[in-house]
Amino acid sequence: MQSNVCMNRLDSAKRAQVVSCLVEGNSIRATVRMTGVAKNTVVKLLCDLGRSCSDYQDKAFVNLKCKRIQCDEIWSFVYAKEKNCPTEKKANGGGDAWTWVALDPDSKLVPCWLVGRRDAGCAFHFMHDLRGRLANRVQLTTDGFKPYFTAVEDAFGAEIDYAMLQKITVR
Repeated sequence: MQSNVCMNRLDSAKRAQVVSCLVEGNSIRATVRMTGVAKNTVVKLLCDLGRSCSDYQDKAFVNLKCKRIQCDEIWSFVYAKEKNCPTEKKANGGGDAWTWVALDPDSKLVPCWLVGRRDAGCAFHFMHDLRGRLANRVQLTTDGFKPYFTAVEDAFGAEIDYAMLQKITVR
């Protein structure tokens, strides 16, 4: 008889099947139905995979010779939208969430990203992470979100060509 430890481990083929489902855009529940793997196991595998990918990115995405970088952020939510999120869920990270993304438009490489609030603290952290990955001076473009200005100056000083794109609506 196998021990519980062995029965609770997925073999490589089953892990690959779960990851393949998730990468293809299937939800966790759909992945559970398609693979027969328990929901908690899928979630744990997803968290482990995320940590491994982040560790890889931190080691491999350094001294990047990008020429141009575009940064933006996109809104989403965890559990519920901020206005509908119960206090106890907010205490555990629920509510509005923003994914900050830096993109090299020439290669489509994403040198760094951050999930957090849309505030000056996240802007600061995001820009310092980006700066630590670049090998040379770049042309950086962001939207008009004010915290970018201070965060870019703090992270790069004068070693950046920085443009803030202002969208104008014409009627």
